[in-house]
Amino acid sequence: MVKEQRPMAQGGMAQGSFSHENSAMAIKSIQYESLLSTCTDHTGALELLKRHRPYMEVVPSLRRPQDSIVTLPLPNVRVRESVHLNLHGEAMEAGSVVTLPCDVGLLMCDPEWRIKTGVEIFVFIHRPQEDFSDLLLRWRHTQILTDRGYEWLLPQRYHYLLNDGSETSYPLFVLFPETPERILKGLNGAGLPAIVFPFDADDGQRLAVEDDMGLADFPDLEDIDSRLLEDG
Repeated sequence: MVKEQRPMAQGGMAQGSFSHENSAMAIKSIQYESLLSTCTDHTGALELLKRHRPYMEVVPSLRRPQDSIVTLPLPNVRVRESVHLNLHGEAMEAGSVVTLPCDVGLLMCDPEWRIKTGVEIFVFIHRPQEDFSDLLLRWRHTQILTDRGYEWLLPQRYHYLLNDGSETSYPLFVLFPETPERILKGLNGAGLPAIVFPFDADDGQRLAVEDDMGLADFPDLEDIDSRLLEDG
């Protein structure tokens, strides 16, 4: 039986350049959905952050993740100013509500004072059929949408928190063992932190980015003291 030949993507490399050239097709929706639900749970979110030491160190209390991490799957925000995602598209008017293109927003909170510490981490899970440029563009769009001020649309159970967004945001990319190597390579080159799920020791040694990965892009993260809290 003759297999259908797929055209080479524009600017793509020759077939066989990567051992997992077509492995993006192997990522199943159930993998993405399962990981998304895992990240929505406080314990799962903490496990993600433990895989990238600079982020783990800004969690106010590792023993109380339910009080230290607010998890917002597919989060909505209200932009404070008009925003253009591209030159040819219509602007989003000030006050518009939009779903951020990240998969989960993680807000750090002091468990005693019950206020946000100002550290916000945007999680991007590698989606089925998604290549490097698609994944990176989601982070770029998130940067644009949050650049001029925004407010979180928080669930009612977090009514006591001020919903103002932070001035600085930090990304975390979560990949799968089936993720093409070019995606990890691209994130590495862009100075963006990435980890691999499931957290197998061999996969972690082979693919996970070093603990200090990405600090060149986010130098102020090293100086964050979770005991020094910002208002809201």
